[in-house]
Amino acid sequence: MDAFRRDFLKLAGTGVAGALTPSVVGARAMAAPAPTSGVGSIFDVRKYGAKGDGKTIDSPAINRAIEAAAAAGGGTVLFPAGVYASYSIRLKSNIVLYIEQGATILAASTPLEGGTDGYDPPGERQPWEDYQDYGHNHWHNSLIWGEGIHDFAILGTGLIWGKGLSRGLSDKDRPKADKPGAGNKAIALKNCFNVVLRDFSILEGGHFGILATGVDNLTIDNLKIDTNRDGMDIDCCRNVRVSNCSVNSPWDDGICPKSSFALGYARATENVTITNCYVTGGYQLGTLLDGTFKRHPPEFKVVPTGRIKCGTESNGGFKNITISNCVFESCRGFALESVDGALLEDITFVGITMRDIRNSPIFLRLGTRMRGPTGTPVGTLKRVIMSGITCYGANTELSSIISGVPGHYIEDVKVSDVYIHQLGGGTSEMAALQPVEKPNDYPEPRMFGTLPAHGFFVRHVKNIDFSNVEIVSEKPDARPAFWMNDVDGVDCFRIKTKAPEGSAFHLQDVSDFRVFGCKSIKDVREEKIDKRDI
Repeated sequence: MDAFRRDFLKLAGTGVAGALTPSVVGARAMAAPAPTSGVGSIFDVRKYGAKGDGKTIDSPAINRAIEAAAAAGGGTVLFPAGVYASYSIRLKSNIVLYIEQGATILAASTPLEGGTDGYDPPGERQPWEDYQDYGHNHWHNSLIWGEGIHDFAILGTGLIWGKGLSRGLSDKDRPKADKPGAGNKAIALKNCFNVVLRDFSILEGGHFGILATGVDNLTIDNLKIDTNRDGMDIDCCRNVRVSNCSVNSPWDDGICPKSSFALGYARATENVTITNCYVTGGYQLGTLLDGTFKRHPPEFKVVPTGRIKCGTESNGGFKNITISNCVFESCRGFALESVDGALLEDITFVGITMRDIRNSPIFLRLGTRMRGPTGTPVGTLKRVIMSGITCYGANTELSSIISGVPGHYIEDVKVSDVYIHQLGGGTSEMAALQPVEKPNDYPEPRMFGTLPAHGFFVRHVKNIDFSNVEIVSEKPDARPAFWMNDVDGVDCFRIKTKAPEGSAFHLQDVSDFRVFGCKSIKDVREEKIDKRDI
């Protein structure tokens, strides 16, 4: 299998990978077959001139098939087995792209210096572009894109391979994203509704495997994404269902709801469920899809990302988000971030398994970066429930973090039925640390450096409950399990920790504090604690 995959990647670079493409996708479970070509409203791209030989640029023929389907009032645009080298494919309303098993839509390469050929131009610069990175501001410079359309789908068990796409970073063999003719997204959608993406796989999706901005009634189901930046970004969208997806994204986030200012106004991402998904950054690119699941070699110096994160772009907000029955492996932990004025409210994170987490298992951050229009008020982060979480092999330096900034508090957080196994080894010097605030910085768990807790670091919070929470360190750890500063309203019930006596909690400027019902910690109830270890 290893030699087979190497041959696939080698031959694909010469444009003759068609015969070997099934080595990547052949193990995939078969979905319901596409309708037979030529029956009903079927528009076979080969009948419109597509060659599927991995060499000919087939996007003109594909776009003719799409236009014919749209002109007929809708239909299925069929990709039979083959490799369809393409530049921009332009979606229309009321159509389905059906990628058969053995079919690959291949993002064709463009010259490093750019040129007149290639992907569609990104579009005019907008005055609000500085509020988010370049990739979030443009959609047409993509392999497959749709804007202002509705009632369409991309289905089938075939492959979308973004081989020629820019990652949005410096890259020796791909043009930068802002070069003429360059593309940097596998699928980009803007201001659409009633969209279904199901069953296909994405390999090397560029900066974004999927970028959906202002898309409502969006279903993403049973995708496998093995990519070199973000797996999927769900930005300013409403009524979204992400389910049964597997994402390997070592260099960036796996599943990432955002709420940027890319539409020219603040729009919340709301009514979102993410369920039964697997996210990781722990495997070499392509080995999730070919089933070999190869770990990164020792010389791989990148700390894998691969997580589920709400942020970093956070102008409009996140409301009514449920993340359930998901697995995190060899990646960073779960993140909720409001730093640009977003209202991040009513979030549940339940039924989660984490293993080999490379920084904080849980990161909740309310900050004041305020990358957006002048005068935007600081956002909120409130009403968050996290329950039924098991985490094994968490990073030594970074505990879970729940942190606002002075004068702006995270509020109403419930943490229950949680087991965290942490590698341990924290020293007394670590326990004495007083992390700096950094209210305006990019939100990332490592922003505070090594933390003085091995369980939870809690700062600038109002009304937080911990119940049935166990913190276990593999090696002895001199830091307290819980470190709290400027916290008003703390209720702790049935806490288990092996911290030395008198160091389960380190409290500074904490009011309305109660701990009870714990085997190794005495019941305590205090209205005001200036500084105390319990």
